[in-house]
Amino acid sequence: MSRWLVDGWQVIIGIETHVQIRSSQKLFSRAPTSLLNDLPNSRYNAFDAAFPGTLPRLNKKCLDLALRAALALDCSVNERSSFDRKHYFYSDQPVGYQITQHYSPFAVNGRFTSPKIGMPIRIKQIQLEQDTAKSVTNVRTRTSLIDLNRVGTGLLEIVTEPDFRTADQAAEYARSLQELLRAVGVSDGNMEAGSMRCDVNVSLNRPGEPLGMRCEIKNINSMKYMVAAIEYEIQRQRAILETPGHTQKVPQETRGFDPDGWKTFKMRSKEDAPDYRYMPDPNLGIMVLSEKHIEAVRQAMPPLPAATRSRLLQTYTSSGVNENNIDVLMNLDAIQDVSYDGATEDSSLGAVAYFELCSKGRDPKFVLNWIIQDLCGQLSALGKPFSSQYIPVAQMGILLDLITTKQMTRTSAKLLLKQMLVFPSDATVRRLAENMDLLSPVDRHPTLDDNNLRDICKRAIDALPSEAAAIRAGNENVMNKLIGWIMRQTRGKVDVSRTYIILKELLH
Repeated sequence: MSRWLVDGWQVIIGIETHVQIRSSQKLFSRAPTSLLNDLPNSRYNAFDAAFPGTLPRLNKKCLDLALRAALALDCSVNERSSFDRKHYFYSDQPVGYQITQHYSPFAVNGRFTSPKIGMPIRIKQIQLEQDTAKSVTNVRTRTSLIDLNRVGTGLLEIVTEPDFRTADQAAEYARSLQELLRAVGVSDGNMEAGSMRCDVNVSLNRPGEPLGMRCEIKNINSMKYMVAAIEYEIQRQRAILETPGHTQKVPQETRGFDPDGWKTFKMRSKEDAPDYRYMPDPNLGIMVLSEKHIEAVRQAMPPLPAATRSRLLQTYTSSGVNENNIDVLMNLDAIQDVSYDGATEDSSLGAVAYFELCSKGRDPKFVLNWIIQDLCGQLSALGKPFSSQYIPVAQMGILLDLITTKQMTRTSAKLLLKQMLVFPSDATVRRLAENMDLLSPVDRHPTLDDNNLRDICKRAIDALPSEAAAIRAGNENVMNKLIGWIMRQTRGKVDVSRTYIILKELLH
């Protein structure tokens, strides 16, 4: 434990994660779940807006996805649970209370294990609850408007015990939890879009002494911000506790994180449970989960990340694929929402499935490099996430085969890949390559020999005399400029290794 002390202080950290459930409808109404580009106040109904006489009706899809999360986190699922009303009067809560499961959650006593954290993390409870509306503030006019699109969206609140001792442990837990929830289709876990938000509780005490007063840092939406917020809060609380005389105590309060000032700030004094006046929701009653229902959800669960990672390593390590490659691949893995009959809501494959299908009959390391470096690199440059719908498996396979059979150079294949991403076409990969004149001259013109390549190299030397002089003077790194010139002139249709050899002969 001493290795986790900060100048004699023990740091105690707990995390409450609010995760948006990946359902097309809200938790207690049939209104559609909003998207970022939806017009304000276009995705709500009478219940969401708290019209009198409207009643909640639990969305079974949200419940089933919540059960997936509970099972993935090794929780005990309660056969009977109930909903509470958490009262507070903010403008973003139309009815004046939030429906949640504070006192009787549906899942408790879980356990989350990640080798990167170095110890198991206890999950205290998981509860279903509603999201609030969104306040949109206009600084110029000093007015705030309310957008009801988000109100009533289904959330999971996943509460840990205070088991973390460092900011890095807390951030790694959030990353691993995000990966787990994506893998089982519970949430897209997009922190920037607000699909996953973390409240972090931090307190300090001397070893052996009672725990200190905790402060809660609300709505952290970035791993980087989480580390910065915790580290700032540790130093802030230390400064208070180390005041001469040791008479000051850390006040219990709710704080926010300022990403511009890179520090936390006071939002309000911390409320306790009595301040929220919890009461059972009279419209919902007791939620009963049968063992048969729970088992049906368990049987339909996709593989957990740990099992997938282990299988991939066992299968592909002998082909040169390493653990870092697998981690990158799994981080890319797209969400698949698998229903009980095994169908998906869309035809997009995850990155792992995409890789394994492309690898059939091909070198896995070669395929993985093309997916991670070239395909994902070009998608990133275009501002697009990974999706198998951009370049289907069959098209990617043909592209890779053209490279391995030397019908196309790597440079030409990159050009073709970019064309396919920017200008999607129904034409075959080979036809596109022919139209762009990208197939290798070796295949299209059998008479091409070293003399042709030597002539091109001579033209490159004449076109770049200063670079040629630098190479003759011993600066071999400049050779890339000549090769680049040749590749541009030939549209990548030459063998780089052979070109390098001929250039060296001509320059020495």
